[in-house]
Amino acid sequence: MGNQLLGKAAGASIYKLKYGHRSHNQPVRMVGTEKCYITSQNHGYAVDGKTLGSDWEELFVNMNDGSNEGIRHKVNPWFTSQFHPEACSGPVDTMFMFDKFIETLK
Repeated sequence: MGNQLLGKAAGASIYKLKYGHRSHNQPVRMVGTEKCYITSQNHGYAVDGKTLGSDWEELFVNMNDGSNEGIRHKVNPWFTSQFHPEACSGPVDTMFMFDKFIETLK
């Protein structure tokens, strides 16, 4: 829900997904790369990436339906994910997000 809250604060709209994402093995792609990660998810709503404020951009998109799976601020070190990076689906595909978070605290 943090992705949706920060998305809302960034000016984005939130919408209800037709089916929701409720499983392991949900593929997400990091925007601007060809990197795809296998994630665990349990949510029924998504941020509309097209409605983000100009200081924000999509960070991840779902490969099954193209919905937003994370956002980041273009200047400040703020970023989110809609999936559970701690769930180890891949088995440690998205552990780098915790390293990035710790980096921003230094």
